Formats: sequence, structure tokens, C-alpha cells
Amino acid sequence: MIPISSPQFGEEELALVKEVLESGIIAQGPKVAALEQEFAKLSGTQFAVAVANGTAALHLALLANGIGPGDEVITSPFTFIASANSVLYTGARPVFVDIKEDTFNIDPALIESAITPRTKAIMPVHLYGLMADMDAIMDIAQRHNLAVIEDAAQAHGATNQGRPAGSFGTGAFSLYATKNMTTAEGGMVTTNDPAIAERVKLLRAHGMKVRYYHDMLGFNFRMTDMHAALGLAQIRKLPMFNERRRQNAEFFNQHLKRVVTPHAPEGYGHVWHQYTIRVTDGDRDAAVKKLTDAGVGTGIFYPVPVYRQKVYTELGYNQSLPVTELVTQQVISLPVHPKLTSADLETIVAAVESL
Repeated sequence: MIPISSPQFGEEELALVKEVLESGIIAQGPKVAALEQEFAKLSGTQFAVAVANGTAALHLALLANGIGPGDEVITSPFTFIASANSVLYTGARPVFVDIKEDTFNIDPALIESAITPRTKAIMPVHLYGLMADMDAIMDIAQRHNLAVIEDAAQAHGATNQGRPAGSFGTGAFSLYATKNMTTAEGGMVTTNDPAIAERVKLLRAHGMKVRYYHDMLGFNFRMTDMHAALGLAQIRKLPMFNERRRQNAEFFNQHLKRVVTPHAPEGYGHVWHQYTIRVTDGDRDAAVKKLTDAGVGTGIFYPVPVYRQKVYTELGYNQSLPVTELVTQQVISLPVHPKLTSADLETIVAAVESL
């Protein structure tokens, strides 16, 4: 079976983890600080703050921007549930706006009609490695004095008109095992605002700037040096990983004819966290079974709009967004990771073309 994802570790990761074990500094320490510096360079920001996971990154990014009870945050319904849940954690309410069919990202043309006096932020999701239309979103945010939180969990190294993900507003990245680069489990908040960076640092460590003196109610959302050691090796390989993903995606774009294939609009640097096709003229479940039988792993990201998840219907969410409803029934993600061989690519194409 060709897996839908496959983390790549080598001697570099082993050597850096060994350094941590031999140093005796296992918790947050110099490797975390080094990873933060390199991640800030990657994202084109002054600051990057490492945290325990991508959900924590979203949660703290929202809190650091002053989002709290009674506020509303406009976001996408076509995403992993952590995007919206992070808004609920702050006491605020996510407001869902439909997506664009060709990019799977939030439709900026629909955002302004969702703004109310309670709206405090827009949280676009850069889904599958393709950034949202940040020029349009930033224009809306500036005119309405709204914060922008970029859910860049799947967009490490992605760009929009040459500008990196995480550099437009406050960025929140996941470093989970299946991402384009990983720390096994971890997250990162990026910003050019020193006050936001400082607030995230306090929030991740029980509100503590000086040891055992607590300035605010915080959390235990720190990253360990063990995780950061993996990340340091991975971030140095990320350009190669992303280039391999681009090459694999281009092969699929050239050879897949029987399904709707994804694309990157002009000026966007897609990093292909997922390669997601749409099956528009058949039974998606049957297609998945055929691909599985052919030895091709798949993923359905995501089968249910967030607002239809039980936790949200119990909160009173009752809406229908037509594009989101459509694509949740059609999408299938194919393997696109850097470990794919030429034979794997041929097998995937043959399997999809036989649907």
C-alpha cells in the first residue's frame, strides 16, 4: 500500500536528538530557541514562538490578539475542527463563510457580509498547502480594524505573491507528524509584533516571565528540546521536501484526466501538503475502495463541514454553505509526499484513471 503520508527522518535527526539526550537539557532550551530563529526566517517575520502543537498555536495566537468572550471570528467551515475549536477555547464564536470551489479556501467576496459589531478577527485557513487570498483579506481587515490570524497549519514555506505564509497577520503552524516538516508534535506562532510574541511566550508557560512569578493565567504549552531537535533537521530539509511535492503534483496534473485536479493560481507558491482531487461523476466511497484495492492510500480531508459536527449543532449552528457542502462529498486526497518513487506515481495515476 502506498501510504497517504510518510515522515522522512535520517541521520541528521538522529544526531540532533542525540545531542539533546547527551546535554541533559530535555525540556524547553537552546534547541527550541534555535528552531524559533530558523522558523522566523522561513516565515519572513521578526518573531516565532514554539508551542506544544498546532491547536495551541491557534489558541494562543487568538488570545494574544485579544480575542475573548462575546467576540466573533470569521473563518472557513472546510478545515480540521481545531481551527474553529480554537476560537471556542477563547470564549469567542466562530462564524463560517463559504469557500471558493477552485481553491478550497475562504471566499473573500463573502466575508464583509458576515461582519457584525462583534467581529474581532478573520482567520483564513491555508488549506492543503495553498494560501488564501491574503491581499483581499488584509484589505477587508484593515478597513474594518480586524485582527488576522493565519491558520497556516498546512502551509510551511507556502507563498502568496512571494510573501510567506504566517507573515501577513499572526501565523499559526502545526508541526504534527504528517506535515511538510515535523517535530513529531508541535506548533509555532509567527508575528512581527513584539507585544504579541511576548504575550504568546507568557501564555505558553503558565504566564511566567521570571521563574515562579506568574503575571497572567497561562498554560503548559511549551515545546521540548527533543521535539525541536527533530524540527531543526526538518526545517533544513523543507525546501527539498517541498520541491519533491511540487514535482509529484505536477506529474499528477499532467497525467490525471478523469477527475478534477487542484491547481495553484498565478503568483501562489503551493507546497502541496495534500494533493486533493474531486470525483464529480460517481460514488466517492466506491472510488476510495477501488483506489485502496489498487494499493493506493487515500484521505478524505474533510468529509463533514465543521458546522455540521455534533459539537457545533449542539451549540445551535444550523446553516448550509453550498460550495462546502458540495466539495465535502467529492474530495479525495492522494499520496504526494517526498518518499514517492516513479513507480508509485505511475501506480497512483493508473489507479485514478481507472475509476
